[in-house]
Amino acid sequence: MAATLNQIALYLNDLGWDYRIDEDKSRIVTTVYVENVEDFLIVVQLDEDGDFFKLFAPRVLSGVKDHEYKEAILQTMLSISWETKMLQWEYDPTDGEIRAIIEFPLEDADLTQRQFNRCLQGLVQMVDEMAMPRLQAVMDTGKDPGDLEAGERLLLTLQEEAPGLLDLLEKAMEARKRRGRFGERG
Repeated sequence: MAATLNQIALYLNDLGWDYRIDEDKSRIVTTVYVENVEDFLIVVQLDEDGDFFKLFAPRVLSGVKDHEYKEAILQTMLSISWETKMLQWEYDPTDGEIRAIIEFPLEDADLTQRQFNRCLQGLVQMVDEMAMPRLQAVMDTGKDPGDLEAGERLLLTLQEEAPGLLDLLEKAMEARKRRGRFGERG
């Protein structure tokens, strides 16, 4: 049952995409034009005789190996992986390559066109629209704008799960401020 390069080529044909088949490496290479990634290269690779599917964007982010905010960049990549379905990040410390990847075993199952399309469109959309603007902000400032979004999500969850708790916390913080500076022990 495994996937084949010909099958993937048919799926790409149905989408109207141009591509190049590299049978020696069991992969198909294509590109897509997007807003936030220059030269967005996409590789579809079939390992283990087609039993293992990989879809990845190599060299999606450069200049990280010796970047002053390298730790924050890598931490943000981990956060994005945690927050999204399917999308993972890989970092090669030898050359600094960063790639976005979706991969999974097929074993005794077929890769359907619907699954392939979800992976392809998901990779492109998550990397271009969400991850790259966020990672670029971290490269510029050393701070993850997603941390603020996570805080906002936490507040919304608290508001939904424990109505009135935020008001109670706000009153407690105001009372603490009146007694002395917030955060100081006294």
